[in-house]
Amino acid sequence: MTKTVLGKLHKIGEVASFTGLPVKTIRYYEELGLLSPVVTRASSGYRLFDSQVLKRLDFIKRAQSLGMSLKEIQEFLEIHDRGELPCHEVKQHIQTKLEAIDRQIAALETLRSELQELLSEWKEPTSDDVDEIICPNIQSHLDETSEHCH
Repeated sequence: MTKTVLGKLHKIGEVASFTGLPVKTIRYYEELGLLSPVVTRASSGYRLFDSQVLKRLDFIKRAQSLGMSLKEIQEFLEIHDRGELPCHEVKQHIQTKLEAIDRQIAALETLRSELQELLSEWKEPTSDDVDEIICPNIQSHLDETSEHCH
């Protein structure tokens, strides 16, 4: 990231080149209110960003890379904008994300076991079964006497 002069205001193109983010993304973040304390409008209508925008965008990018939504990030930034550090809230979100990941891993491990079992018991069907079933290896056998969609 390029060094900036403290207190200097930067146009959106400069901010984009400093951060590697597309101009469109920076505009979107501004529209969402994620950049409100660090952006002003010039009389010409140009967005002008103070140097703090770089730290703010860095935080947004890092939080997103950790799986946080823009809504969650906005909550953290609002706490920061009130003059408080949002570390407690960030930690809670990270713990919640970690618990969700653990649940996803458990579900994937269950699915993996089911798929392995399916493959270990795989039987090649005969072409005579075409009218009765699509793929007997993965379909449950329905009771022939029960009412089906007719």
